[in-house]
Amino acid sequence: MADDRQQHIPPSPTTSRRRMLATAALAPVLTVANAAAGPIPPARAATAAAASEPLPVPVQPVLTALADWSDVGAALGAPGDMKRYMYHTGLPRQDLDVHTRGIRVNPALALGTHVSFVRYADGSTLLMGDVVVTECELQPFSDALHEHGILQTAIHKHLLAQRPDIWWCHVHAHGTDPVTVARGLRAALDRTATPFPTTATTSSSTVPVDLDTAAIDATIGVKGGVDSGVYKSTFIRRETITDGHLVLPPGLGSTTSINYQPLGRGRAAINGDFVMIAGEVQDVLAGLRRAGAELVEVHHHNLTDEPRLFFVHYWAVGDALALTRGLRPVVDATNVVPMPGAGA
Repeated sequence: MADDRQQHIPPSPTTSRRRMLATAALAPVLTVANAAAGPIPPARAATAAAASEPLPVPVQPVLTALADWSDVGAALGAPGDMKRYMYHTGLPRQDLDVHTRGIRVNPALALGTHVSFVRYADGSTLLMGDVVVTECELQPFSDALHEHGILQTAIHKHLLAQRPDIWWCHVHAHGTDPVTVARGLRAALDRTATPFPTTATTSSSTVPVDLDTAAIDATIGVKGGVDSGVYKSTFIRRETITDGHLVLPPGLGSTTSINYQPLGRGRAAINGDFVMIAGEVQDVLAGLRRAGAELVEVHHHNLTDEPRLFFVHYWAVGDALALTRGLRPVVDATNVVPMPGAGA
């Protein structure tokens, strides 16, 4: 019977010689192409290596009590309060006399330093905050943060053409020793003239607000609250926001704020910011302009948030209810919901 299996036929000497010549001819071309391409960039190599590693499991925040933060409060030298997961300390710059567009700015409108500590299920603690400094304070304050290992994640403006010049600096620290972080933050704040209250700074609802707040609530879609004469409406993102591998509690670093400083006869100066993902930015900017608001800045607040968040700060002066009607479509252009307990 004939063997129909395929037989291996070795290449002839002529075929082998042709292959060798072809390889030799192509070698210079391949060498030039590889040289032009260059080595794989280290960042790309690191990204490729990281892509093969499993992503870390997000760590959840845990509820704590005010008493759990007594040592942090003592190190910071200012009392705080609890905002659900967050141990919060407010330090309004009552020492500053700031004017913008001819209006004296109430510290509760735009001049509040706010820092929060959050405990996590792995025992670590996160510090996030926004600190108000004058221009002459900014560099010494920054130096002290660097000396104590506290990160700066943003430096920017919230107001147009203010006098004196004011900057807003976002701070960030994560570790297992919150008391040391609090001491470092206090050392940085001591490079400024920030006043330190002897009792916790809380929203004061006893100061009258000369605005139709019920109409504002109905128009904007959230129950607001009074803070030292300023009426505040607050929204939070619907998505779960992470900072690296840490899940941020709702309201920490991801809020839309619409703050009203009454000017009399139903008029108000409105200042705040909208939190957005990239696909929402242009609609929000255009919507703010249609609403009669002036644009101040667009920027990030954090370095490793997911989804990546952008913030636009704005300024508007006029009839409070008319401006609110214009702002409602801007709110609706973003994926936010009313912040629980915002009007409490």
